[in-house]
Amino acid sequence: MVSLAPVLRLALRGAIALPDSLLASLVGPLPRNDRGVELDLRAALLVQGIERAGLNRPERAGHEKARAHMDRHSPMVDVAPQPCEIEAREVPGPAGSLRAVIFRPIGEANELPVLVYFHGGGFVIGSAASHANVCRMLANRARCVVVSIEYRLAPEHRFPAAVDDVVAAYRYVREHARSFGGRSDRVAVGGDSAGGNLAAVTCLALRDAGEAPPLLQALIYPCTDCRRGHASHQHFAEGFFLDRPKLDWFMDHYLGSPEQVEDPRASPLLATRLDGLPPALVLTAGFDPLRDEAFEYVERLREAKVEVEHHCAERLIHGFFNMGGAIPAARETVIDYADQLRVRLHQ
Repeated sequence: MVSLAPVLRLALRGAIALPDSLLASLVGPLPRNDRGVELDLRAALLVQGIERAGLNRPERAGHEKARAHMDRHSPMVDVAPQPCEIEAREVPGPAGSLRAVIFRPIGEANELPVLVYFHGGGFVIGSAASHANVCRMLANRARCVVVSIEYRLAPEHRFPAAVDDVVAAYRYVREHARSFGGRSDRVAVGGDSAGGNLAAVTCLALRDAGEAPPLLQALIYPCTDCRRGHASHQHFAEGFFLDRPKLDWFMDHYLGSPEQVEDPRASPLLATRLDGLPPALVLTAGFDPLRDEAFEYVERLREAKVEVEHHCAERLIHGFFNMGGAIPAARETVIDYADQLRVRLHQ
């Protein structure tokens, strides 16, 4: 698997520069989703390349190898690393210290807004390293301090360990924001996929504890319903990067019992009420099994009078937030999201 990485990297770089007409002949007919939208050409190319190289099967590799694989290969398709001040620090968690990696724009004054960021990876894989490039971009483009938290992963630490970690980490960063170069009154929370789930759950936990809400919740194709019963789970069960076997593997590792899918700390969509939560900036993908549960979460937030700005990248797949180096449309979407985040954090 490791030996294929340089070959795939070179192939991807070369493919990006090819004209659409030639790429179309290589990829073949593009699928359309249930909304009649055609999959992005370079997203289709990437999915085909990853599948043919055997780089998308964590359930076969096992969780330890899958973690190393994600850390090693995610930067291969992510946006190019941008200059940033980077510091690693330990923050207290409920069961010991948690590693946090802090990304600051170079040359910026202290007291910037802060984004506490939780990485994706199905609660099993992923780290600050796998998401470093996109965190660099967010820090620079949104002019904020990004604090990327490495919460405990399953199966060694099953639900609700990750929830307990991220809530504790958010509280610590908020209370010590100045030591991170940030402002304690402008601390947002965000994350992608599993990290989006944890960001949403953090907001619910703080509300229920009677604490001040984060400035913003930045949710990127969040998992909001671990029951996996929405129609998009059927539409995109295979062939679009995040497939059913992968999702089943993640959930089997994360949850200790089938009944836990009903717990709002695992499935925030099932929370009795969603009022009193911070404004949400939500980004989803049109070819994503998590799409419809995120759509429903957006609608429930709006019904609860929570301010929501939602954009669906209709032609993209789950995981595109880390694929801006291979999919130009993904890079443009990430840049646009970072620009929206900048407005929200600084207004």
